[in-house]
Amino acid sequence: MFNKKTDAKELTKKLFFKRKNAWDSIDEKKIKELNKYSEEYMKFLNDSKTEREVIKNAIDYLIPYGFKDINKTKENDKVFYNHFGKALGIFRKGKKDITDGLNIIVAHVDSPRLDLKQHPLYEDEELVMMKTHYYGGIKKYQWLSRPLAMHGVVVFPNDKVKNIVIGEDENEPVFTISDLLPHLAKKAQMGKKASEFIPGEKLNIICGSMPFSDDTEVKERFKLNIMEMLNDKYGIKEEDFISADIEIVPAGKAREIGFDRSLVGGYGQDDRVCTFGAMKSIVDAKEIDKSALVLLMDKEEIGSDGATGSNSVFLEMVVGEILEKQGITNVNALTKILASADCLSSDVNAATHPDWKEVHEKKNAAYLNAGMVLSKFTGSRGKAGSNEANAEFVAKLRRIFDDNNIVWHISELGKVDEGGGGTIAKFMAYYGMNVIDAGVPVLDMHAPFEVTSKADIWMMYNGFVAFLCD
Repeated sequence: MFNKKTDAKELTKKLFFKRKNAWDSIDEKKIKELNKYSEEYMKFLNDSKTEREVIKNAIDYLIPYGFKDINKTKENDKVFYNHFGKALGIFRKGKKDITDGLNIIVAHVDSPRLDLKQHPLYEDEELVMMKTHYYGGIKKYQWLSRPLAMHGVVVFPNDKVKNIVIGEDENEPVFTISDLLPHLAKKAQMGKKASEFIPGEKLNIICGSMPFSDDTEVKERFKLNIMEMLNDKYGIKEEDFISADIEIVPAGKAREIGFDRSLVGGYGQDDRVCTFGAMKSIVDAKEIDKSALVLLMDKEEIGSDGATGSNSVFLEMVVGEILEKQGITNVNALTKILASADCLSSDVNAATHPDWKEVHEKKNAAYLNAGMVLSKFTGSRGKAGSNEANAEFVAKLRRIFDDNNIVWHISELGKVDEGGGGTIAKFMAYYGMNVIDAGVPVLDMHAPFEVTSKADIWMMYNGFVAFLCD
């Protein structure tokens, strides 16, 4: 029997889930705030193209708001912990004691790129080139035939540090990796897989073509000319590349995309979109009951290993230092605090591409303009290599976001057998805490020019604030 007494439309509205568009929940007053946030974020992107630059700029942002270096103060209410200039812990004391709960947001500051090798400079066919080793998961062909900039540091044996940024000012030269022209590529490239037609060892940047002198008897006179320039401006000898961290990144600024300027395009949005939102949220949250900790971590794109990655004791170092300053010496306190913490592992997810919808399962995919995105699990295929949030924590976050009018949705990273990926979440879950991935959808993830929605990044930031204030 059909139930004719119940209005089907009303019941559908009540019982069915319908994905929201974030723009529908942003009024004219909020649009102004959103645009201001986007401007600040894009400036941060432009100024923060390496993990070192992210950490430096984060510290510069925090200090005017009263945050102090934990190793240079006796205070413990607003402090930061800088680790090798590549990882940062930001702590803000809540009304309650830290033993009564801790809210954590963790994001990563590294992005896929090209690193100069330790012996990079060479001369070939009267061109001066530099050898690179790619970092993270990239499509190598995306880095060809485009302007590239050089960012990094050279550390000399006397501990002097020289910062290098070349290619961002319009009056500066840029670098490039030249591709093979279509006329000659039929056998060399076109019959090969996309992952094979540009070998990693051919990702070499062009950096000069002028000889040091017209004396053709001078050995490697083209390379000598470049070395003389580097020595004159930076004091660099060829040996100094051994103790350098120099990265090759896309040159140019982040830009607004579309006639309506509703999207942000730029390099490194995975995961600096979350880094900026997390950093700003711990500053802007007005009243927090529980203590809050933001972790900005390195090495996520290569597995989070290393001294500045999440698969280290950095979290224990930061919280341990905070407990010591608060006079908490119970040996079990650190373990208990971390096990009872709630954590947003803030990372991006793959936005559904209109031309490649077949790699997504549309009911469980992430979408641009659908707001903040949660990922209950990541990993690959059978959820391998991931943390999976429990239902209780997801329900808690539903309440927090819905109570604060945060537009959000939940997704997985592509179809079950299409691939997948890992995040920081599993390293935080090691301590026994509640963890879920939370960020924004991104088009062109890991490309030199990634795309996000202004509405999504605005909702994510407000979602972070709501989480820290709960």
